[in-house]
Amino acid sequence: MIPLAISLHVLSAVIWVGGMFFAYIVLRPIAAVQFEAPQRLTLWSNVFSKFFPWVWVSVALLLGTGFWLIANKFGGMKNLGVHIHIMMSMGIIMALIFMHVFFAPTRKLTRAVIDHNWEEAGRNLAQIRMLIGVNLIIGVAVVVIATAGRYLFT
Repeated sequence: MIPLAISLHVLSAVIWVGGMFFAYIVLRPIAAVQFEAPQRLTLWSNVFSKFFPWVWVSVALLLGTGFWLIANKFGGMKNLGVHIHIMMSMGIIMALIFMHVFFAPTRKLTRAVIDHNWEEAGRNLAQIRMLIGVNLIIGVAVVVIATAGRYLFT
């Protein structure tokens, strides 16, 4: 069961952080120069509606498998290395940022796109972009800590 939990944990992180990397580093700059505001904002609203359900699954699996592994592989919090405490704390911060993005600016973006209120949609996309940028930086740091932390913090 431990190999399955670890695999689901890593795959969930890859989907979430990789998706943010693609959206922020690849798609965003192309969409910014290739599309006018109505098309660009509609594109992002549609991208988020397809990507964010996967993020919810990833968050649930990361938290579920993470805490399960703490209990079943490591025998509790007292047995964890500092790198796992850091990884867990940063992951929870990322999940909270995502929840804010999902429940606040993304809903406003979707509503504004439906209403063709491009100025409001643009303001909300700017907030989403900033928060996804923050989460991407944290996510990359978590990957480094998860993979090299055992060697960095011993």
